[in-house]
Amino acid sequence: MPQPRKDLSGSRFDRVDLSGSEFRNVDMSGVRFRGILMRDASLRGLEMQNVELNGEFVNVTVNGVDIGPLVEAELNRRHPERAKMRPTDPDGFREAWDVVERLWDGTLQRARTLDPLLLHESVGGEWSFTETLRHLAFATDSWIRRCILGDPAPWHELSLPWDEMPDTPGVPRDRAARPSLDEVLELRRDRMATMRRVVDGLTDEFLCSDTTPVEGPGWPPAVSFPVRECLLVILNEEWEHRLYAERDLNELFRKENVRNGS
Repeated sequence: MPQPRKDLSGSRFDRVDLSGSEFRNVDMSGVRFRGILMRDASLRGLEMQNVELNGEFVNVTVNGVDIGPLVEAELNRRHPERAKMRPTDPDGFREAWDVVERLWDGTLQRARTLDPLLLHESVGGEWSFTETLRHLAFATDSWIRRCILGDPAPWHELSLPWDEMPDTPGVPRDRAARPSLDEVLELRRDRMATMRRVVDGLTDEFLCSDTTPVEGPGWPPAVSFPVRECLLVILNEEWEHRLYAERDLNELFRKENVRNGS
């Protein structure tokens, strides 16, 4: 005899370990997943309509088709310069950073035409524009200033970790801060200049080396990383978060136009 359906609608699961769980005959209409790790998972008998998936897809098959290469090819077609974000030599990293600087210049020019208050507004529950810039400062602090340059506590007070990162002594997380765009850009320019100095001085030998573990609390943990991996993390963060920012700016412009009656 079928068991009666349990009503858990509206529940929130935060920092819960559901590894090995099984979901059968479950209604997930309207659910939101964020910061989810699904490895060695199997989802069968799905009906998916109006579903948006954002993330990294490796060995993900849909009806027997590995969608990862298809998604990668389509993203590179839409954004031809995206392929430059996976460089293998120093010149490639310098070219990639040239692209990042140029694209962000255009995005910032757009943002400056908005009502400054809108730059603190979240779109769809995501970071505001200024929070996105603060997070990129955190990424540079972590992977370049701490991991590559060896500063055990490089974080600025406005640096913003990802939401799911556990609270860590010495690492700031002030979500209530509302700095002006100019304040955030001053920090941003300094951190981008740090990345510029690193890539401009990059050699084949250093690119192929590993970092020296940095002791003390913080992120990344006190282990060694390939230098190339650290630099690729920053390129990926810069590329993806600029796309998110552009997406959200479109919505903020629409909101401003509605408010102004245009």
